[in-house]
Amino acid sequence: MDLNASTLWWLAGGALVAIELATGTFYLLMLAIGCAAAAVAAHVGVGSTGQLLAAALIGGGAVVFWHLRRSRQPASGPEQSNRDLHLDIGGTVPVTAWRENGTARVHYRGAAWEARFAGPGQPTPGSHTVSAVDGNCLVLSRSPT
Repeated sequence: MDLNASTLWWLAGGALVAIELATGTFYLLMLAIGCAAAAVAAHVGVGSTGQLLAAALIGGGAVVFWHLRRSRQPASGPEQSNRDLHLDIGGTVPVTAWRENGTARVHYRGAAWEARFAGPGQPTPGSHTVSAVDGNCLVLSRSPT
């Protein structure tokens, strides 16, 4: 069986996608796109130097583009207060009584939670907002009025 250049490029791209699925490295997908560009160049009849240039420019360019784009995005906050990780952040919790150490037992979403006050001053009973989740403890602050 005689494999032409485009078939080899498609196989290389497929191998990169398979490795990406196993490792979760997003940048391998960009290199796979470069292999696809080289395969298309081979289909059109471009020589091996042009195919390598297409793979390098498209794949490498995509890697550089996504790396720069990601580095310019602001870093996500700490895990405990990241709304992308904890959907409870921003939720409203009624607190009936606080203990002397600034903790309380609250009922939220059908379960009993340990809560701790993280706002300025002394905690008072009433409506509070979840500002972070620390393990199984809700970190609460006063709800805006």
